[in-house]
Amino acid sequence: MYRDITAIGKAGFIGFRTIAELWEDSSVIPKAKGVYMILHNAGNPKYLAKGVGGFHKQRDPNLPIEQLASYWINNCRVLYIGKAGGEDSSQTLYKRLRQYLDFGRGKPVGHYGGRLIWQLQHHPELLVAWKLTPRSDPREKEKKLIHEFEAYYGKLPFANLMR
Repeated sequence: MYRDITAIGKAGFIGFRTIAELWEDSSVIPKAKGVYMILHNAGNPKYLAKGVGGFHKQRDPNLPIEQLASYWINNCRVLYIGKAGGEDSSQTLYKRLRQYLDFGRGKPVGHYGGRLIWQLQHHPELLVAWKLTPRSDPREKEKKLIHEFEAYYGKLPFANLMR
């Protein structure tokens, strides 16, 4: 599933909007709990020494380019897997992805996870896809997706620095 955007769609993910499109109009993002992925179309990345992500709690979100390159997985479409909502959270995909998008515009908001995306030069072209999880805990679904990814590739998605 992780190498092919069509397969990701068949697994129930929808949306498939670029970050640039969502910066312009995020109203298409559901106000419901679920999981989401940041997807790469193709090619090798170009890294930014200083990304566009915000500084949350005075922490620099940037990593050295050599470290970024060590996380990259060739021929992989999934760069980040995240969640919104759950048993102890009322977050929705809309709220969580808005935080993520705001962080990518340099705002100091609480979405430090997935921050490596903002050091990719082509970040506006990356796709965002989501899947609603009305009958399951998004955290459990996120953990399952990350586990399956790690079993396939032998490491975490590029921007998931922890399970």
